[in-house]
Order: sequence, then C-alpha cells, then structure tokens
Amino acid sequence: MSSVAVVPGSFDPITLGHIDVIERAATLFDELHVVVVHNPDKHALIPIAHRVALIEKALEERGLTNGNIIINSWSVGLLVDYCTDVGASAIVKGIRSQVDVAYETPMAIVNRNLAGVETIFLLPDPAHAHVSSSLVRQVSALGGDVAPYVPSAVAEFLKHTAD
Repeated sequence: MSSVAVVPGSFDPITLGHIDVIERAATLFDELHVVVVHNPDKHALIPIAHRVALIEKALEERGLTNGNIIINSWSVGLLVDYCTDVGASAIVKGIRSQVDVAYETPMAIVNRNLAGVETIFLLPDPAHAHVSSSLVRQVSALGGDVAPYVPSAVAEFLKHTAD
C-alpha cells in the first residue's frame, strides 16, 4: 500500500521555505500532492493557474519532477475532500513559529475528526523560517529584491509584475 500526502497552501507566491518542506515531504511519502487552495480570507496577488505554473517551474528548477509529486489546485469544498479523493492519509504543513502552531492546530484536529486525515508539521530550514509569502509580496511591491526568498521563476515573475 502506498502512502499519499497533501501539502496545501495558497502559495501566493511559493517561497524557498515552501520548496524546502515539499522536498523533504517528498522523501517521506510515495506520492505527494502539492495543492494550491483558495483561501477566502486572503486577497490573492497571483491567479491560481499562475501559481500552479510557478510551482511546476520551481520544482523543475530543483530537480523535483521525478514523478511522485503531483501539483494541483482545489477551490471548492473542504481540503479533506481532496485528501479523500486522492487517498491521502496525511496533510503536511510547514511551521515557522508558535503563531503557525496556534493557527494550524485547530484545523489539524478538525481534519482528523472529519476524515481521519492526520496532519504532520515540518519545521523549515532555519534559513527560510522568517520568510512568508506576504512578506515576499510586500518586499516585491516596494521594489525590493526577493531573489533570496523565492525560486528564480517566481522572482522573475514578480519582477515583471511590478514593471
């Protein structure tokens, strides 16, 4: 029996911290779904289809296109519905701080109660622990260099978006 997990996120945009978590999670599971989810509480900068394409390019840059990573989007229903559809027994979330733990824990409990899907928290590489997508968006909007925080495809995309 193969193990399947889902790494969900808004990925608006994907950061090197996200890539780090995805790369390590891919070694733990036979199949890993990276799923761009719509968050109604957030106003997205990048359309979902572009986020999916940027993730594909970023993973290709890192040589992570060996076949066990599937990139998708999900904008209707609960995340656990997606998990059930693909046979995932786990959700993998990157945790940067205590704030993330406080935010993610109630969702993890509800997801387990709703569908028996466990949540696994992975700590990012400390070099990326301070970086969030919202910080990258802000730095980019103000003309700063985001290259140290995001894959090159994302840096290039944001550079052209700001022009």
